[in-house]
Parts: sequence; C-alpha cells; structure tokens
Amino acid sequence: MKLIVQIPCYNEEHTLPETIADIPRQIEGVDKIEILIIDDGSTDRTVEVAKELGVDHIIRNKNNLGLARSFRKGMDECLKRDADIIVNTDGDNQYFGADISKLVAPIVNGTADLVVGDRQTSKIPHFSPLKKLLQKLGSATVRKLSGTTVPDTVSGFRAFSRDAAIRLNIISSFSYTIETIIQAGKKHMAIVSVPVRTNPKTRDSRLFKSIPSFIERQLSSMIRMYLMYQPLRFFIYIGTLLILTGLVPIVRFLVFYYSGDGSGHIQSLILGGVFLLMGFITYVIGMLADLMNFNRQLLEATLEKVRRIELEKESK
Repeated sequence: MKLIVQIPCYNEEHTLPETIADIPRQIEGVDKIEILIIDDGSTDRTVEVAKELGVDHIIRNKNNLGLARSFRKGMDECLKRDADIIVNTDGDNQYFGADISKLVAPIVNGTADLVVGDRQTSKIPHFSPLKKLLQKLGSATVRKLSGTTVPDTVSGFRAFSRDAAIRLNIISSFSYTIETIIQAGKKHMAIVSVPVRTNPKTRDSRLFKSIPSFIERQLSSMIRMYLMYQPLRFFIYIGTLLILTGLVPIVRFLVFYYSGDGSGHIQSLILGGVFLLMGFITYVIGMLADLMNFNRQLLEATLEKVRRIELEKESK
C-alpha cells in the first residue's frame, strides 16, 4: 500500500523543513511513503528548499491559483502516481506530523474513505474566543448540511482513500475543506474523525484577510454546495416562506371584505397575490433545479468512470 503526503505551499521556505521532518517514514500497514509538494507560485526559495530536503515529487503553478486548486492538482498528481492513500497537510507545520499514522489507520483497516483530523480547537491556546466560537458554529452548520458527525470541518489535516479521491470534485477556488465534507456526506462515504495534535503557531493564516471575509466565503461555499445536492428542498423552503408571507395580507383583505370594508384594502390583495406568484415561481425553479441535479449526478458518474479509465491506462 502506497501513501503520498501532499503539501500545498506558498512561500513556505522557513516552515517547510520542520513540516517535512515531522512526517513519519514508516507506518504500520503502509509499504511506501512519498512526499509531494504543490508550489502555488511561490516567490521565495520554497522549491529550492524542497529539493534540498529530498522531496520525492514537486509540481509547480506558474501563478498563485489558490489553496483549493492547488489541492485538487495535488490529488490528481497523487492518483497518477498510484497512491492508495493521500494525506493532505499544511506547509506551515500547523499539524503534528506524527499523527499521520492515526489518520491513515482507518483507511488501512478498510473502515473509512475519508479521515479528518480533529484539532480540538477549544483547546488550542492561540485561537481567540471569537475564532473558537466561529469554528464551533461553522462546523455545526456543515454537519447539518452534510449529514456527518465531523467535529472540525475546516481542518486541512486529512486522509483520503484512492476511491474517495477519484469520486470527489473540487469546484471552489477558495478552500476544499467544507466542500469535500459536504460532497462526501452526500455521496454516503464512510467518514471518520480522529483527534490530532497541533504545533505552536508559526505565522498568520494566508487563506483570508479578515474574519468577515472568511465568514462570507465559507457561507457562500456552504450555500453553493447545499444547492448542488439539495436544490428542491432549498427552493421549497424559500417558496413556502413567500407563500406564507403572501397569505398574511390576503387574510387581512378577506377580514375587511367580509366586514363590509374591502374596497379600501385592495392593495393588501395585490401584495398578497404578488407574494403567492413569487412562491409558485420559486417552486417551479426548484423543480427545474432538481432536474439539473440529476443531470449533475450523471455527469459526475461519467467523470468518475473517465478518471478510472485514464488512471488505469497511465498505470500500465
């Protein structure tokens, strides 16, 4: 069984040596361990440092494409290099590398497709109370949307089986963490969470410039993914809300009408009618979106088959 540890990097020349030094070279049940660096257009000596450290594989983006695209590119490369298990970790040495053995154990044992490292954020000393609260609320929302029980949904320290890596599709250019969990949950993959340790903070996050920006981008990812997999339910909720809102002024009009004073409240009838029409149109949009959802499932199934065929050809 072959394990490839992939590390997306952007200007990590100072932290990369520690990150790589922490990666175990022997894990029970794993025959071969390799390291792959995805350089996301670094302007420092990240690539040179990786070569000096004897990294097995290095792929480079000519420009900075973002974390999610670099992650997807790394996953594709790992699959091409016949990885049976892929572990993703960060180049800033945030995660305790020795815990990679914990991540891969459920996949080696055949009990999981995706394993997510639980940082136990409430215990991390350099996380502010606000950040801990946001992590808690965000993870609870993702669990609800995905139907999973992952406690730390934005943890980037995770392991994928080969089958899971083939089946997952990264669309976002921002981050892969939430998207992969929602997809895995909707595709009924076996997801396991294991507690992992973290190292002291080495630098500020480069993924977002401010907390409001982070919240906005993560919320947009959640809504987009939920709409992809549950469009009918989403539009039924919205349509029902519009219809119930429209019934209020209509009932108001009827009360006045049967009291003999309906002529002065015709605007309530018009307003209610507009909301009812909007509600029914929303229902129709939901049905069309649901049909598109079935087409997306067919396209994903086709893409998965094409990937498997391509990977089989490349391995020969």
